[in-house]
Amino acid sequence: MPFLHGFRRIIYEYQPLVDAVMSVVGLEEADNNDKDRVRSPEDQSAVCGSLAQLLERESQSDVFMEGIGYALFKVAERGLVKAAEILLRFGADLNFEDPVSYYNPLHIAVLRNKPNMVRLLVGHGASVERRDRIHESSPLDLAGEESERLTCLLTLLDLGADVNAMDKHGKSSLLHALASSDGLTVHNTENIKLLLQRGADVNAATVDGDTVESSLVFLVKEALEANTEDAAEIGNFCVKTTQLLLAHGVDPSCCLNEDGEPSLTQTSLEHFDLLFPLAVLLIQSGASFVCSYHGESCWSGYSLLFQRLQTALQQSSDRRHNSELLEQAEVLLDFARVDVPLLHLPLRLELPAAAGDPHPYAQALADLHDRVVQASPPALRCLCRAFIRSHLQPWPLADRVNALPLPDRLKDFILPEHTYTPKPGWDRFKPQLSQR
Repeated sequence: MPFLHGFRRIIYEYQPLVDAVMSVVGLEEADNNDKDRVRSPEDQSAVCGSLAQLLERESQSDVFMEGIGYALFKVAERGLVKAAEILLRFGADLNFEDPVSYYNPLHIAVLRNKPNMVRLLVGHGASVERRDRIHESSPLDLAGEESERLTCLLTLLDLGADVNAMDKHGKSSLLHALASSDGLTVHNTENIKLLLQRGADVNAATVDGDTVESSLVFLVKEALEANTEDAAEIGNFCVKTTQLLLAHGVDPSCCLNEDGEPSLTQTSLEHFDLLFPLAVLLIQSGASFVCSYHGESCWSGYSLLFQRLQTALQQSSDRRHNSELLEQAEVLLDFARVDVPLLHLPLRLELPAAAGDPHPYAQALADLHDRVVQASPPALRCLCRAFIRSHLQPWPLADRVNALPLPDRLKDFILPEHTYTPKPGWDRFKPQLSQR
């Protein structure tokens, strides 16, 4: 019963010393929920003097070292740098573990977003890589899990924390930041951006095979099952995060595992009408239109698009909505041909026959398919555009295209995504309930 033993020791042995320290610095345990008091330099000097005197008097106590260790934990939680300096001068243990949470002073300083305290503790020898015994979290992991801790995340990285260090489960700080984001109450976009800028590996995987892509696929599926407002909110986070990951070379079209668990691109195309902004982003950025691991034998974007289109058109009796579905599908096919002018058309694409088929949009589907087929072979200028874009990856390409010694009109041709403006309602995720 280590928890109860540790708790009893706090109460009966060294809690009185901790209470005395907190009283001197003006933060009795009863005031833990109050905001830190702002003191004048004179007041701070007097407090520091009183604290030093207290520690001198108590230095012969049998529980002195444990008491000041726990006091260091408490002042680190509140960001009281001056008090922490004095406690450290008297030998407070940087690695003291709170008997309840098993966090040490650096962990709690990060959790409470106290960057100055983080600098102090690390400057006195606290390890930026030390993990707690219960959660196996490093200070960097904890900093990345909440957007409010961005300043601590930056501080730890500046102090040399390993951005790609993993816990015993193989989980990196980037995976912690993404896994803790729900797209609704927790948006760690800036944390993810900073970690990527500092070299976080977008291809890192846990021992169970979880990756940044699988985390995004999970959130995308959550959006499909949410209400309309939540789906749109989760969608905004997914699109922003996908943009960051694409800029750092993630492959969104690779199956999540050898068993063929759907990739981000596959998932977006299977529900392109509900996840349209994500599908557009992925195809614009050059994501493969077939599985980049198993090839078209696994899945073909062209087949997925037409399969979803047939289903969605059958489920809806709204002519205006159905017209938009056909238009969205054609937009995606046009974007796909920007990077792959000659699309790999599946050998067996089952389309309803235009004549005599009960499907109400059989002719429209056949016409759309014919327009794609008739676009082959592609024009030489389209082949050149695809060649240039392939050599400017990863996405986004704007800065690299603008640096080319080309006329503005040709630059606009290379970047057709810049001329794309989504129609009202096309820029957000929609849940499946909207189609029921």
